Amino acid sequence: MQSLPALLLLCVAVCSTYPVDRAAEDEDIMELVQQYLENYYNLAKDTKPFVRRRDGGPVVEKIREMQKFLGLAVTGKLDSDTLEMMRKPRCGVPDVGEFTTFPGIPKWRKTHLTYRIMNYTLDLPRDAVDSAIEKALNVWKEVTPLAFSRTDEGEADIKISFAVRDHGDFSPFDGPGNVLGHAYPPGSGIYGDAHFDDDELWTSDTSGTNLFLVAAHELGHSLGLFHSADPRALMYPVYNALTDLARFRLSQDDVDGIQSLYGAPPVSPDEPMAPTESVPSGPETPAACDPALSFDAISTLRGEILFFKDRHFWRKSFRTLEPGFFLISSFWPSLPSGLDAAYEETSKDIVFIFKGDQFWAIRGTEVQAGYPKGIHTLGFPETVGKIDAAMFDKEKKKTFFFVGDKYWRFDEKRQSMEPGFPKQIAEDFPGVDPKVDAAFEAFGFYYFFSGSSQLEFDPNARQVTHALKSRSWLNC
Repeated sequence: MQSLPALLLLCVAVCSTYPVDRAAEDEDIMELVQQYLENYYNLAKDTKPFVRRRDGGPVVEKIREMQKFLGLAVTGKLDSDTLEMMRKPRCGVPDVGEFTTFPGIPKWRKTHLTYRIMNYTLDLPRDAVDSAIEKALNVWKEVTPLAFSRTDEGEADIKISFAVRDHGDFSPFDGPGNVLGHAYPPGSGIYGDAHFDDDELWTSDTSGTNLFLVAAHELGHSLGLFHSADPRALMYPVYNALTDLARFRLSQDDVDGIQSLYGAPPVSPDEPMAPTESVPSGPETPAACDPALSFDAISTLRGEILFFKDRHFWRKSFRTLEPGFFLISSFWPSLPSGLDAAYEETSKDIVFIFKGDQFWAIRGTEVQAGYPKGIHTLGFPETVGKIDAAMFDKEKKKTFFFVGDKYWRFDEKRQSMEPGFPKQIAEDFPGVDPKVDAAFEAFGFYYFFSGSSQLEFDPNARQVTHALKSRSWLNC
């Protein structure tokens, strides 16, 4: 892997408690560390293969972050306790960064949820699986207004399945041990679903991997929780085979987390709680399939696409059929509505948002410190008062800014506007409407939006390849 030289140097430099006698074993250890930090602590896959003996480089910092989160001594070293923790069975959901695109925010907009067990492990009788799942859901039901009902056919809010290795969600399992399962946060399609690795030996006691304990944890993710740093919590990421099943109860950290999303249970258990529903659309809410729909701005974000309109945005994931629809303020309370432009600088994991003569930088749900800044700090002349659209080409590391019938190009590596600009849009993008409302790059094509229409443009052939309605990305 690209960063193994750095990790091998790290082991020599800081791993005084671990012998480095055999190169093959060292490389296996380093590959474990690399994958663990990438998968659970957001270590960049392109981390530069260089770590000084005593510096605070990215690998050392991620080891410290992992040690702090999991309650280990924070040394930055690959000591025996750290390596032992990395080898323990655990949940496949990351501990920091990307539990989802928006950590901690998603929740069900109703209190009555349906679930469906799609298939069964052969390790346990079917009724034992049914009982474990029901018991796992009841753990959360007892401390919230939530209610769950099972269905054996059709769609369900939470779909539960057992699978091995690659199973269609781009998050393959890894065989016995290590990752026990993973789950997705509330939403449509795959969101809300829980998957269990059927290469594990699932049991009703602790002789193997206890299905109830793992299911209760994963279903916590299905309800919107992310991992806890409290080792006593059910939502702690590492499986605890020593849990006393007869005396199991949620920690206060678990209760506080789930009640922050859904509140406490009704005062009187005899009075059924009416299910809550999504807020109905008002007269100012844009309709996804309106033939005249246009977008204010569009940006990618961690593999998804965000389509902004007025106070709202659609969130399009290629793993789900239906896009999510949200208020901008529900994720970024300090951002304005009616945006002008947006783009993602993928190597920095930053989305830049533009309105008027200002722009903001966001990472996940957090607006970065020091923003907003003026657009003229990017090198625009004072005559430019706003940006119409922006688009980042991740291969070229260039950002295109569209203003009227002209465009500028910004070099993200050098952090400067390129000389020779602005140029006419028609000159370099023949066939594209000179008034661009929004734009983004995907699959090697540029997509330009103007009003209710969009054009797919091949930058290599320098020609328009398709003309579509803007709403086509929303499955209309």
